[in-house]
Amino acid sequence: MSLRNKITLIGRTGKDVEIVNFENGKIAKVSLATSDHYTNSLGEKVEETQWHNLVVPGKLADIMEKYVDKGKEIAVEGKVQYKSWDDKSGAKHYMTEIRVEELVLLGK
Repeated sequence: MSLRNKITLIGRTGKDVEIVNFENGKIAKVSLATSDHYTNSLGEKVEETQWHNLVVPGKLADIMEKYVDKGKEIAVEGKVQYKSWDDKSGAKHYMTEIRVEELVLLGK
């Protein structure tokens, strides 16, 4: 097992799953919120939420389409991918995605 470029996240989906069909299969796309709690220097409890863009290929996309709705708690493991592109005006844009390789449905 390689530990290079591996990420594990547990969180809740922020929207319904979007399915993109291709000639040779499909992918599912969804955002995932993960939250962390800590106590700041004033003794106040602080919640910090991070949003992640998930891309789920193949048979896992079928499972996502059938069983995952907005707000569903899931655990995923995958790889971090960085993308960049220039828009029509020449401005550079960046996106980070998690390419999901393993999926566990949590909760009810």
